[in-house]
Amino acid sequence: MRNIWSSLSVSLCVCVCLSLSLSVCAFSHLRTNLCKWCESSIPLCEDSVCLSNCSLSSFCTSVHEICVAIWRKNNESITVQTLCHDPALPLEGLAAGLPLNSSSRDCVMTSSGRDATLICSCQGEHECNDRLLFNTGPNGFSKLQSKDVIPVVAISLVPPVLVALVATATFYLYRMRRPGKPSPPTRPDWPTKHTQSQYQGQYQGQYQALELPIARPEREVSNAKLLSLPGDVISDMLAERGQASEQLPIRLEALVGKGRFAELWRGRLLLLTGCGDLGGASGVGEAVAVKVFTGEELASWSSECSILSDPHLQHDNVVRFLAAEARRPPGPPGHAHTQYWLVLAYHHMGNLQDFLSENILSWEELVAMAGSIARGLAHLHSDTTPSGVPKVPVAHRDLKSSNIVLKSREECVICDFGLALRLDLSRTADDFANSGQVGTARYMAPEVLESRVNLEDLEAFKQMDVYSMALVLWEMISRCSAIGEVGVYEPAFGSRVCEQPCIDSMRDLVLRDRGRPDIPPAWTQHQGMGVLCSTIVECWDHDPEARLTAHCVVERFKVLDEEERGGEEEQIPEERGEETDATLCSSPSVIQEASSVPLSSRTMNPGPAPLPDRQTCLT
Repeated sequence: MRNIWSSLSVSLCVCVCLSLSLSVCAFSHLRTNLCKWCESSIPLCEDSVCLSNCSLSSFCTSVHEICVAIWRKNNESITVQTLCHDPALPLEGLAAGLPLNSSSRDCVMTSSGRDATLICSCQGEHECNDRLLFNTGPNGFSKLQSKDVIPVVAISLVPPVLVALVATATFYLYRMRRPGKPSPPTRPDWPTKHTQSQYQGQYQGQYQALELPIARPEREVSNAKLLSLPGDVISDMLAERGQASEQLPIRLEALVGKGRFAELWRGRLLLLTGCGDLGGASGVGEAVAVKVFTGEELASWSSECSILSDPHLQHDNVVRFLAAEARRPPGPPGHAHTQYWLVLAYHHMGNLQDFLSENILSWEELVAMAGSIARGLAHLHSDTTPSGVPKVPVAHRDLKSSNIVLKSREECVICDFGLALRLDLSRTADDFANSGQVGTARYMAPEVLESRVNLEDLEAFKQMDVYSMALVLWEMISRCSAIGEVGVYEPAFGSRVCEQPCIDSMRDLVLRDRGRPDIPPAWTQHQGMGVLCSTIVECWDHDPEARLTAHCVVERFKVLDEEERGGEEEQIPEERGEETDATLCSSPSVIQEASSVPLSSRTMNPGPAPLPDRQTCLT
């Protein structure tokens, strides 16, 4: 019995040992590497990493075998071979003794000794030869290592940093030493020492702006507020004050308006009374307009002075320049800042915008006032004076109804030259580089809103003013009784934009939608109004070169004026001819006699004169 149990135990031990050995043999492959194994596959690459794109995997038969990938480039085709390989044995088709990295977990491609073949090896990760890494690009182009990037980036940043430092230093020095920020002068560089004859010869036009009774038309005298004192009294006083380098005796009376650069005051130029004193208490003197600039706006004051002080700019429809002064208002020392004054002619009827808000124009008043505006703008744009003397053209660049004042109900004056620009032929496009998008957004021309002004063509600046003038003329027509029913005053574009529209909203309306103020059909039923509306449409054309010039608009108004006068002259003969017409209609013999007259010998009505177009005005 004992022998039986011992034989059974031995048999059981043998079975256990056999089963263990079989299990070990069955799972011994788990200690080998799992590798991609394809004879040939086309890789998928991104940057410096490629995937073998092999769909087959296999366990290596030996624990010594590692995963290998061979990269082959043949002409334009690239293939990858993946397999398990014993590093102690040579690879078929490759040089013997080729070192393989058997300790790396990544398959990093290295040269195989052949130009078109790369090889990598790895172990430890399943299918590690599926992800192929390159120190060079898949096509052989070198990639920067991380250690190389830092010095390259540092060297690349040096030039822009230096340029930025130089630009900052230059801008700082310019701001500190620019010509527009000098120490305020005690008095501007305007000539002050003149004799009486010099004043009469050189500056007579300036002091005529005081509306003295010196060779003025009868209509202007009847509508203007004239001084009761002779003109030479003011001239003598101004000359004496200039020789003594004293300031003009001007008293500010009321604030009229306030703009972006200065305040506008109504002042009074005090005159000597019969007792030899200034008439301050008695109010003897002439009203003047005083534009007061602060010290921060010295550049704006200087720019406007340089334009208005040009004697060739004098015109009946351009505001008159009287004087320019630097003043320190009364106050404690160190607290009173220098002010810069522009003394101009004062017109008590106010600006056109306020006038249109409260008054309705007749057709005659409209033609006269609009024609005066066109004449003033044409004089600014002209390169000669009416007498033929050469002058520098000027672009206003902020023409609107609030920058036009009334001398009377038949004549206007253009004022506020804070943004005006002298169109000197000696200046280049670089000098006008910052002269494009300025003005009031509502009245900006399309090319200004689009910032596409042709700076090399000085005519482009003039055509901006023509566009703005067209909007002003539209506002005047909308308040004229000749159109029929007259509504309340609205500025150009009315309620289609807000009260103070921004450039973006005007750009959408004028550029994107090609919007313009409406001209109802009822406006054009009046013959002259139809001509005026047609002129406005040509003036606000989207293309600057297609717009009428200011001089051409003046010619249009001359035609309107001549037709208006011709209509008045023909009215009386027509009334006298009514009886003759009745006789002709009642007498058959007379009709027969008239019909026998040859057509060539009859007097024909020539009809209305043709309107001058842009080409006619230019020629």
